[in-house]
Amino acid sequence: MNIKLENVNLKSNSGPNYFARKLVDYLMMKGVTFNDKISYDVKLAFIESFAAKDNTPMVQRLDGIYFNSNFNCKQMNYNIQKTYENSNGVIFQTHFNKELTFNWFGKHSNYTVINNGYDKIKLLNFKFNKSISENFKNYDNIWACAASWHPYKRLKENINFFIDHAGENDCLLVCGSSVDYTVEQDNIYYLGNLNLDDLYTVYEISKYFLHLAYLDHCPNVVVDAKAKGCQIICSSSGGTKEIAGLDATIVLEDDWDFSFINNSAPPPLDFTQQTNNNHESSQSMSKTTKLYQEFLRKTIKGGE
Repeated sequence: MNIKLENVNLKSNSGPNYFARKLVDYLMMKGVTFNDKISYDVKLAFIESFAAKDNTPMVQRLDGIYFNSNFNCKQMNYNIQKTYENSNGVIFQTHFNKELTFNWFGKHSNYTVINNGYDKIKLLNFKFNKSISENFKNYDNIWACAASWHPYKRLKENINFFIDHAGENDCLLVCGSSVDYTVEQDNIYYLGNLNLDDLYTVYEISKYFLHLAYLDHCPNVVVDAKAKGCQIICSSSGGTKEIAGLDATIVLEDDWDFSFINNSAPPPLDFTQQTNNNHESSQSMSKTTKLYQEFLRKTIKGGE
């Protein structure tokens, strides 16, 4: 199978591109090619396609649409929806992602749900940063969170949950760029934007991973932190709970009816409203890649 990638930058570390890089590596190990010198069997467009429609079957890998009324969502979703309608198949990251899209764009005739997977090869062979481990070895439990921070990622709630629930000798490691909230406290550390090896080191030494984001779809940081053994603490909104595992702690909030969101900030959380997770999930890139291959082959054959 020869695949043409669209709207992908393999040098970028953004969520879709980070996943694309893993997917390409694993597909190539299975003999799939990405060769522009021969004809393509299928196009795989991440989020949206900007190319003219041709006879090559196209599959859209969709990880979210715009739904905040503070923006011109009709315009911002226009090409995403056009790609959706022109695609021969659609891959959603989570069931939440699927339901949201069906509610806004209508049901697609050929689709599947495939969670992001963790890179087992990288997780087993990354360069462990001993200095990070040494810096925090005297704490009983290490908590962590990571994101490219903005209000819907809820850094403030992550920090406040830690303050409310941590033991006397626990610490929190905040990773990622654009930190939009801080508390100056001796056991809270802001590590900034880390390379992948250092981020994996943080996951390995941490017991808990906080991701209380509002309406997130399928965050790679949760997939990777869970694979390194962290217990996930996340919100009930969105698709994060679908990948957080049965040992996750879920902070409950009101269901969303898929209507426009009117606020630039997410609603507050009540940390007393918690439950256990009922979604089992443990998906490596090997399984994810196999499911992608199967769906792409099915779509090439006309959805049979």
